[in-house]
Amino acid sequence: MIMWRLWAKALGEKAGKNKKEADVVALIRTVVLFSYMTTTAFIVAGVVRHWNDIEYSQFLNEKCINR
Repeated sequence: MIMWRLWAKALGEKAGKNKKEADVVALIRTVVLFSYMTTTAFIVAGVVRHWNDIEYSQFLNEKCINR
């Protein structure tokens, strides 16, 4: 229970009229945080996966030809 209290405080200011409402707000903030983290993980994974997809020799030849 102490971990939940610390986690809720780490998410931001206590919101709600009573303890139950504040817990619901903290739970919603947790879901939003994890959705942000999931989205960021997919973006990073896509960047890493496609890091070296282009052929540099083809890229350089096209650059030289188009000059």
